[in-house]
Amino acid sequence: MTIRKTTLSDLPSVLDIYDAARLRMLEMGNPQWEFSHPTETMVRGDIERGNGYVLEESGKVVGAFAFIVGEDPTYEYIENGAWLNNDTYGTLHRVAGNGEAHGVMAATLAFCESQIANVRVDTHEKNLPMQHILDSAGYTRCGRIYVKDGSPRIAYQKERKTL
Repeated sequence: MTIRKTTLSDLPSVLDIYDAARLRMLEMGNPQWEFSHPTETMVRGDIERGNGYVLEESGKVVGAFAFIVGEDPTYEYIENGAWLNNDTYGTLHRVAGNGEAHGVMAATLAFCESQIANVRVDTHEKNLPMQHILDSAGYTRCGRIYVKDGSPRIAYQKERKTL
């Protein structure tokens, strides 16, 4: 599996992946991406800012995510806990696979962790598969944050220790 920056020619594949992921989430009782989130506008913005990535396997786009290094306004306030540190971090957003390829999340986390020592990510309380993956990958539950629409998310962080 390879990871590269998303291009405009990837847009139809990425939107299809998000549509399928949204349906899988809803079928599992997770309303995290109800309706049209992530939107085409968000994906286009990720591409324009250079924050959008796709995962490819055998020449086919099988996953997508956004990874943004720097301050995330959504993460300024955290309740019922605290971040592991206040160092510069990267934030993982909008990660999804096509439902057929295996290892999309593991490859995504490995990529993000290779880019910066601190990675933050959040998920809905009903997104049990994501919580399990993050817990298993050594991420620490740090507390609760609120996304732009005001809904709560479980906040995670992983810090790479340097010697």
